[in-house]
Amino acid sequence: MSEHVSQTNRVLSYPKGGKPAIITNEWQVWHGDETELSNLNPKQKVLVPFSWWLMHGQAQVKDSTSELAKRIQEKTIGVWFAADDDILKHLDVIEAGKLIWPLVGADFPIFRDGRSFSTAALLRERFHWTGEIRAIGDVLIDQLILGARSGFDSFALRADQNTDVALKQFNLFTVTTQNSWRDCRSQLSNRLTEAV
Repeated sequence: MSEHVSQTNRVLSYPKGGKPAIITNEWQVWHGDETELSNLNPKQKVLVPFSWWLMHGQAQVKDSTSELAKRIQEKTIGVWFAADDDILKHLDVIEAGKLIWPLVGADFPIFRDGRSFSTAALLRERFHWTGEIRAIGDVLIDQLILGARSGFDSFALRADQNTDVALKQFNLFTVTTQNSWRDCRSQLSNRLTEAV
């Protein structure tokens, strides 16, 4: 595997309405530098950088003989957004992507850079994205609860993170007061209504 392709073997999956679980990761994350898409493992699904997609991917979609077009037909290609990608400038591209990308990722280049939380929230709220959104990059256990509330439903945790501890994060709090993509604003308000 190229040094420009990253992959962790396991991913924390937490679908809306479901329970968190550790699953096998079927997706490679390609960073787009110094290597061609055709050099990636053809048996695995791949996330390409959104910036690469804007420059190269859209044209290849129309060429039914291209490797990319074949991957699209097989639902084995998606995109990942860098923390500084302005997705609001690309409404038409993302709308078209809803039909062909089974998965999108949002990158956390370093733990303290939280811009990808906004990317996930925008995809869910403004773009009405219903497919899987995966947190990739420097993803730590500390980010899971906020990530799940803002729109992520899978997490490629950094290799040094304990998956057993990660699975327990979603049961730490019985009451939430923040907005959440998963459910109503506050579980507390539901309990107050039930008590009346």
